[in-house]
Amino acid sequence: MQDEGSASKTEAAYRLLRRDILATRLKPGAPLKLGTLHEAYGLGWTPLREALSRLEAEKLVTAISNRGFAVAPVSQKELEDLARARMVVELPLLIESIGNGDADWESAVVTSHYRLSRCKIAPDDPSDAAVDEWDEKHTAFHAALISAAKSSWLLRFQSTISDQLRRHHRFLGLAPTLKAAAGQQDGYEKAIAALREAMAIEHHTALMEAALDRDIERAKALMIEHIGYTLHVYIHTEDQNPAHKAAATKGVRRAGAA
Repeated sequence: MQDEGSASKTEAAYRLLRRDILATRLKPGAPLKLGTLHEAYGLGWTPLREALSRLEAEKLVTAISNRGFAVAPVSQKELEDLARARMVVELPLLIESIGNGDADWESAVVTSHYRLSRCKIAPDDPSDAAVDEWDEKHTAFHAALISAAKSSWLLRFQSTISDQLRRHHRFLGLAPTLKAAAGQQDGYEKAIAALREAMAIEHHTALMEAALDRDIERAKALMIEHIGYTLHVYIHTEDQNPAHKAAATKGVRRAGAA
């Protein structure tokens, strides 16, 4: 058995690596070499190995035969598959939550929406801090919407899908679009417009209002539309520059110091 100190070090390593994988500071496909991670994060060898094994079980890390570990890759195919899985899992949760929701649930939804509305969206502020804050508040809003659902298994599946989608959203849609826009390349106005639409508070407001009104059919339609936005952003980016399909897989940023 692990002693308490060893377990806490493993937990710290797990949380740090998981945070930076979800935020794509550790890029999809990047090798996760123990020496590099030890230097970047100041973590011990054993906690790092155990943390990587846990992350492999969550499909955030892949084991490469005789070569160690790497961050799990992302792709358009998997993004589409995750979007389908989200519809299968999250729509029933939303319906159940609307049916079960009480005054505390309504308050949580309204509060999380307000906090999201106070965030700057990436086209207006592409800094890591602003993107991280919007991502956190956006995740919290959707968690609040389904928080009155009772199905523990569906909620577990939803959490796993949500984590994977966050990586795909940031790497396949958000980052390439903003990078291209910063270089003022032709045609990216449409991609930025699609990104702005996907992150707009108005869609979240409509979804909130439908849920609070207990209008299940409208809430379902809005959620289906909402789930399609990220793929829409990605397709606009790819239309302008197919080279983005070759995701960067080199190196590990010194994310531990970020």
